[in-house]
Amino acid sequence: MALVDKDLLSLQEVRDMIRKANEAQKEFAEFSQQDINQVVEAMKDVGERQAEYLAQLAYQETGFGKWQDKKIKNEIASTGVYEYIKDMRTIGIIDEDQENGIVEIGNPVGVIAALIPSTNPTSTVIYKAMIALKAGNAVVFSPHPSALNSILKTVELLNKAAVKAGAPSGLIQSMTATTLEGTSALMKHAGVDLILATGGSAMVKAAYSSGTPALGVGPGNVPAFIERSADVQEAISKIISSKTFDNGTVCASEQAIVTENCVADKIKKELQAQGGYFLSGEALEKVKAIMETKRGGMNPKIVGQSASFIADMAGIEIPKGTKLLISEETEVGKDIHFSKEKLTSLLAFYQVDNWKKACEKCYELLENGGLGHTLAIHSKNEEIIKAFALEKPVSRLLVNTPSTQGAVGLSTNLAPSFTLGCGAIGGSATSDNVSPMHLIDIRRMAYGIKERTQDTCKISQATGTAEEKSSSAESLSKEEIDMITKLVMKNLKK
Repeated sequence: MALVDKDLLSLQEVRDMIRKANEAQKEFAEFSQQDINQVVEAMKDVGERQAEYLAQLAYQETGFGKWQDKKIKNEIASTGVYEYIKDMRTIGIIDEDQENGIVEIGNPVGVIAALIPSTNPTSTVIYKAMIALKAGNAVVFSPHPSALNSILKTVELLNKAAVKAGAPSGLIQSMTATTLEGTSALMKHAGVDLILATGGSAMVKAAYSSGTPALGVGPGNVPAFIERSADVQEAISKIISSKTFDNGTVCASEQAIVTENCVADKIKKELQAQGGYFLSGEALEKVKAIMETKRGGMNPKIVGQSASFIADMAGIEIPKGTKLLISEETEVGKDIHFSKEKLTSLLAFYQVDNWKKACEKCYELLENGGLGHTLAIHSKNEEIIKAFALEKPVSRLLVNTPSTQGAVGLSTNLAPSFTLGCGAIGGSATSDNVSPMHLIDIRRMAYGIKERTQDTCKISQATGTAEEKSSSAESLSKEEIDMITKLVMKNLKK
C-alpha cells in the first residue's frame, strides 16, 4: 500500500484552492453592493437555520464547552453579524464628503486566508465568511485539525447558500488536508492578500511573520474588578454567566476577580451562593497539577470543561452544583497557574486594600498574558470607571456587563465579532472588533483645496461680509446668485 505524503497533498490543495479563489473573486468584484448583500443574506439564513446542528457537531467533535452556548455563538455569528453589517457600504462609493471634497471608494482586498481555532470552530467560520464576502472578498479556511469535520460542514453549507444566491463557485473554500506545512504555504502564498488569524499565540505570530498582511489577535487574561460601590449580587451573576458560557472557551471570559478588602468577604459569600467553590490545601494542589502541560502551556484536556469534569480528573470532591473552581491568590507570574489565561471553569481571586491597588493588580494580570485585550469593571463610581478606562492597556473596557457577552457584542453595542483586536501593545494590527471595514482597501478621491479656497474668495467678494449683507437668499441679486451657483458647480466637477 502506497504511503500518502500529507504535506505534499496539503500543498497541492492550497495551490488549487488559491487559484480557484482568485478566479472567483475577480468575478465577484464586479458584483454590485445589492448583489453582494443578497449573497450575504443567504449565508445568514443558512447559518441561522443550522445553528443548533452545527453547534452539536462542534461539541461532539471537540468535546469543548456546551452545544447550547455554541448555538448562541452561531446565531451571533450569523444573525447578529448580519444585522450589524447589512447596511454597510463596502464596495464602490462608500462615502462622499462634499464640504471637504473627499470621496471614499471601497475595494476588496482579494483573497483572505482565515485560520480557525478548535474552541469556536463553526461560529468563527460563519463570522469570517460573512464579513469576507460582505467586503467583496474570497476566503480560504485553514481549520484546526481537531475541529476539521464541523468546520468543513459549515463551509459546505455556507458555500452552497452563497452559490445558490448567485455567487461564483470558489469564493468559500477550506483545506481538507490540514498540516502545518500546508497552512504555512497558505499564509505565504502570493495569491493570498490578507490573513485573518484567530487562535493561539504561536499561530498569530506565524501569521504576522509570513510576509502577508495579517490581522491577528492575542490571548486574553481578563481581570474583572468589583469595586466597593458595585451591586455584588448582580456583578457575581454576570461574571458567572460569562465565565460558564461555553465553559470559558471565549478568550474574553474573565480569568480573575480583583476586589477590595472591605467587600471581599461579601463577594466570597456571594460567589459560593451562586456556585463558586474555593479550592484549598490538597484539592488545590491536585487541580494545579492538571492545569498545564510539561512545557507550561494550558492543558488541552481541561479546555472548555465543567467544574465537575475538572474535579473528577483531578480526583477531588466538590459540592453538587459547583459551577466554578476558584483559587485565592496574591501573586502574579508565569509560574502562578491561576494568574494566567484559563479557557475553562477555573477562576483566580485577588483582594487588595483599595481601588488604586486593584488598578495595579489588574495591570499585572494583563502583563501576564492579556495586554491589549479586555478588562471588566463592576462599579457605580463613574470617576473610578473613567480612571480605569484612561489607564488600562486594553482595547475593550466593559462596564457592568458580562465580559464574554460584552466583548463579542452580545450585551453591548460593540461590533459583533469573533476576532477581537488587541492593538499594537498586544501584538495586533488593530484594536477593533474586526468587521468588513477591516477587509477592504479605501481609495480616496480628493479635490484640490487651493482651487476651492480661490473660489471661496471669489464668492466672498461677490457676496460681501456678514455685516454688509444678510445671509438669506432674498438679499442677493439674481446675478450674484447665478455667479455663486456657477462657481459651486464648477468646483464640484473638478
